[in-house]
Amino acid sequence: MADRFSDAGLDQLRTFLAVYRAGSMTAGAREVGLSQSTVTSQIQALEQQSGRQLFERVPRGVHPTAVADELAARVAGPLDALARALTPSDLRLPPEPVHLAGPAELLAVRAVPALAPLIGRGVRLRITAGLADDLIEGLQLGRFDLLLSPVRPRGRTLLATPLHDEEFVLVAAGPLDPERAPLIAYAEDIPIVRRYWRHVFGRRLTKSPAVVIPDLRGVLAAVTAGAGWSVLPRYLCAAELASGALELLHDPEDPPINTVFLIRRSAAGAGSHVELVQDTLLSEGRTW
Repeated sequence: MADRFSDAGLDQLRTFLAVYRAGSMTAGAREVGLSQSTVTSQIQALEQQSGRQLFERVPRGVHPTAVADELAARVAGPLDALARALTPSDLRLPPEPVHLAGPAELLAVRAVPALAPLIGRGVRLRITAGLADDLIEGLQLGRFDLLLSPVRPRGRTLLATPLHDEEFVLVAAGPLDPERAPLIAYAEDIPIVRRYWRHVFGRRLTKSPAVVIPDLRGVLAAVTAGAGWSVLPRYLCAAELASGALELLHDPEDPPINTVFLIRRSAAGAGSHVELVQDTLLSEGRTW
């Protein structure tokens, strides 16, 4: 964070910290004795310098982004204790964290284990899970450095590199008839299962789920426990398939596949650790 804000003046950072602590531009302005328009201009100047959004405007004030949380954690102590101009050498700050976002399951099962060796090399990570559309918007606004996503964004502001293909499989803890047995799904409208049915069987599945769990790891746990059947990414249930805890109910020659992309902003300045995380994911992703 230090390099992104190295040109920021003490007054701007004091104003940022006042707004961060007060939760609104108006209260922050009172705290530092400035007009609200001056405070707004200083916050906008910080955001423009870094290319990152610091606050989300909400009806009753502002809500800090993860970038603002990190900046506040870095500058609050030095500003309170020293009350003098901020420079990276004065603060001896640790390297800026790399902000990585993506689907919770892929982050937990694949990305985090792949990146774990980098922590010993001084890399700091901030991980955010969520839905593809929300995370793409967050990347565009500068909340993240890198994004894993099954959705390829449009336009030229984001650069997407294919990382790996997810194969989807129809699984249960033992032989059963999917038409009769309970369906365990990720969402009420069963998007993954519907896509599998259209692709493999060429027809629409009209079935309501018995259990809905908005985390594929939870779906996996329920299916492995014998609650019913589902469609899952093969990488997520590979160990259960290998051990016999799960079995394939169907093994088509042409299973449905999702391509996962590693995405970054085309105009973003890349730090050495961002590049290191990116290169590691691109390398490890080939084996996923």
